[in-house]
Amino acid sequence: MEARCKPTNVSRRRFLTAALAGTALVGAAPLLAACGSTVAAAVPSGPPKRGGTLRVGVTGGGASDTLDPHIPATNPDIARVLNLYEPLLLRDHDYRLQMLVAESLKSSPDARTWTAVLRSGIRFHDGRPVTPADVVATFRRITDPKDPKSGAAGLTMLGEVVATGDRTVEFRLTSPNSGFDDLLGQYSLGIVPADFDVKRPIGTGPFKADTFTAGLQSTFVRNEHYWRPGEPYLDRLSLINFSDDDARINALLSSQVDAIDQVPVALVDVLRSDPRVQVLRSETGTWLPFTMRVDRPPFNDVRVRQALRLVVDREQMINQVLSGQGRVGNDLYAPFDPAYNRQLPQRKQNIAEAKRLLAAAGKPNLDIELVTAPIQAGAVEAAQVFQQQAKAAGVNVRIRKIDTTTFYGENYLSWDFAQDFWYTRNYLPQVASGSLPKAPYNETHWNDPEFTDLVTRASATVDPKARAELLRRAQQIEYERGGLIVWGFVDQVDAYQSYVAGFVPDRTGISLSGYQFRQVWLGTAEGGAA
Repeated sequence: MEARCKPTNVSRRRFLTAALAGTALVGAAPLLAACGSTVAAAVPSGPPKRGGTLRVGVTGGGASDTLDPHIPATNPDIARVLNLYEPLLLRDHDYRLQMLVAESLKSSPDARTWTAVLRSGIRFHDGRPVTPADVVATFRRITDPKDPKSGAAGLTMLGEVVATGDRTVEFRLTSPNSGFDDLLGQYSLGIVPADFDVKRPIGTGPFKADTFTAGLQSTFVRNEHYWRPGEPYLDRLSLINFSDDDARINALLSSQVDAIDQVPVALVDVLRSDPRVQVLRSETGTWLPFTMRVDRPPFNDVRVRQALRLVVDREQMINQVLSGQGRVGNDLYAPFDPAYNRQLPQRKQNIAEAKRLLAAAGKPNLDIELVTAPIQAGAVEAAQVFQQQAKAAGVNVRIRKIDTTTFYGENYLSWDFAQDFWYTRNYLPQVASGSLPKAPYNETHWNDPEFTDLVTRASATVDPKARAELLRRAQQIEYERGGLIVWGFVDQVDAYQSYVAGFVPDRTGISLSGYQFRQVWLGTAEGGAA
């Protein structure tokens, strides 16, 4: 293998800074010319090869990083959780529910009792078999009223979890819930031993914990007890935190890492032109909403919320913020849900109507602060484009940019006007996480009795057609008076060295094939293989 093209740090920094800022790429040509002459790394072919260490650059993280399976918040947290632990079931690359720790999950006719059969022979990292008692203890930990974990809000209807046999567990609900399987299929519901201690993180995932330094790096080794035959292929996995785009891209170009998540859209075409790099693009249901607190002025006036939604030129957002790597949104989430309300008119920019609504609300010269942070690729850029679009309606948007750790700190749910990002979910799980009065991440403080009643009734409705009709009515309420501006759905774009194999498009919105590194393997390359 030829030595890699390595432009100087100065030229690379100059190039990346210009590209990320969207300015003319003066000085970029020498970098591209030098790299363009490099012989591309051979793309691995044939059956997967065992061995080696995969080094992954992951966006974000900080001092609050954790190995706790039930409270992942940042991208590094999610990557760790998905490789250390497994829930009973989870969405696969095609966004279909796939059995993991459970081999089956079935509902009673009235959707009040759900029975899980555990996978035969499945073991924890330390070799102990997974038992129904472990499942019971896991959900007791998640729903502990004194210390509820992030998944507890979606399980409010869970009355008790009972071991009913050597491999069977019953989930007995206080009210019918026809979508309970979807609620269980969340990465934050990993099954752990009854004696679980986060200082000794044990799960059933493809990798075992080795070292962990919050905010910096975590390493893992192959789980020899993993239930999928032959997987994982790697000997070791290293997840490295990166707080900014420049550093993450530089690490890939200089072979310090083998893969990175969240390529800035301004650099997608640049990386595609480098024969040493593969770009992975996935169509997802990921969304980057603007969040308006409906209980605080000026956003407690529905006319203000409607006006700000009409300020947005969604096509321009997709083209300018995402460089076309996404799809227009309509202030609704969960686009892959069969009940997604496609009958509502597509909301488009209407400055005249926005001005009329603001005047009617007594806010003809609205002045607002928008809190933003680099929480996801495109977030800060979206805030900047929105600021410019709002000027046409006489709205002055003052951008307050903070770091990711501060954004998700103790003030996270207190911002009057801010942003967030969500991965792909179906409607009811998303509502449970962010759109009910007691949802753990209700950024808009949304509390609409009619909406809540429709969602409650839909959850208890077994007939799919009747349930879908209730959900469409609930979506119409959010569309008309909700506190979210959902301007688009973001394509996930990641990148990896050409000697890496096994990455595939993934609709969940989680980076790098859903961080499913169990199926990744390495060919021969500088620094990449053992």
